[in-house]
Amino acid sequence: MVYDSVFKNDLFSGQTHIVTGGGSGIGRCIAHELCSLGAKVVITGRSQDKLDTVAAEIREDGGTVDTEAFDIRSEETVVEKVAAILDRNGPVHGLVNNAGGQFPALLEDISLKGWEAVIRTNLTGGFLMSRELVRQSMSDNGGNIVNIVADFWNSMPRMGHSGAARAGMSNFTKTAAVEWAHYGIRVNAVAPGTIASSGLDTYDEAAHQRLHKRKMMMPMKRYGTEAEVSGMVVFLLSPAANFISGETIRIDGAVPNMTNAYQVPDHEKSHPFNGFHRAVDPEFMSRKPDEDDGD
Repeated sequence: MVYDSVFKNDLFSGQTHIVTGGGSGIGRCIAHELCSLGAKVVITGRSQDKLDTVAAEIREDGGTVDTEAFDIRSEETVVEKVAAILDRNGPVHGLVNNAGGQFPALLEDISLKGWEAVIRTNLTGGFLMSRELVRQSMSDNGGNIVNIVADFWNSMPRMGHSGAARAGMSNFTKTAAVEWAHYGIRVNAVAPGTIASSGLDTYDEAAHQRLHKRKMMMPMKRYGTEAEVSGMVVFLLSPAANFISGETIRIDGAVPNMTNAYQVPDHEKSHPFNGFHRAVDPEFMSRKPDEDDGD
């Protein structure tokens, strides 16, 4: 089996793209789709073992991939590793700032260390990767940057640290699109809602129960798929999006549009796109929700 992309073959032939956080979840899916469309993809993350596993999958599928394990939160390391990637692969045409992470907690329960860890992962790391690629490559050769944020539009209870970081990254996207336009660089962001990805399995059981209940409140009555996020990322990296910059595009099934004045009837009319041939649903989705748990 191969990736069932809706985009044409060899769309990114001869190009090199970096996907941070490419060792799992949405980043893994994006890396697979880009490779299936002819790109050479450099996947990064903190775990070399995870990167090696995904790289083996991509090579088995006939794609070309490189890996670089490092922490995007360290300025000195990012400068060094970006230089190493460019030395091995030449100019980079696209950067997907996908790496991120958070943990469920109420604001009053978040320590300064926990707050700063999430901000550095979801905001500072993306800034550092973008800045260094602009300084070391894209200012001469142009390029595209796509930042992965989240559905922070109204609020993010139990994820206030992540909401603050993601909102910051969306505003960074707007500013970077203006400041770097004269280099031939476009900068956009994609804001996924609740996506059936491996990251959801890292949450505790109480969070899983809330996710089950949230699905029934969502207009489409389902979670999104990794391939539905990847498809938008690929579009924004493609020439068809050459006049789109500074945008944050939602992929959330209209959740921010919900209102107390209207209840969407139960239905099964929303059909997911499952183009990723190696996708695996989070384990918690196979367990029956507890109607008496959560809040």
